[in-house]
Amino acid sequence: MTHFEVSFPVRYYETDQMAVVHHSNYIRYFEIARNQMMADWGFPIERCESEYGVMIPIVSVECRFKHPARMGDVLTAVAEIDKVPLAKLVVRQSVLNQNGEVCAEGAVTLGFIDSQTFLPVRCPEVIQTMIEERL
Repeated sequence: MTHFEVSFPVRYYETDQMAVVHHSNYIRYFEIARNQMMADWGFPIERCESEYGVMIPIVSVECRFKHPARMGDVLTAVAEIDKVPLAKLVVRQSVLNQNGEVCAEGAVTLGFIDSQTFLPVRCPEVIQTMIEERL
């Protein structure tokens, strides 16, 4: 399994009137971890489209809320992959606060489509190889 973490503070605009992180932000936090993971691997997501003509749309998102994150918290977004993708990539995700409490957890399923035809394609070999090397 490949495991990636990135930490950041809760920003004021992400909270509601009760100083609690609005639920919609957890999907963004999941994305922060996935995108930063790919960038740290030397293959930012935008490179997949520009060099390989493949876009990586989200097919589904699952998110379960466990503990509220609040203004002043430092969060850690986690992305984990445990299988080399063929037609879809499933990334298990979570967000934890500075005390290690799980604020949210879930999974994001990504597909691969040709950027010209918008038809499904297999995962680019370069991504398969990057994941395989890290499992």
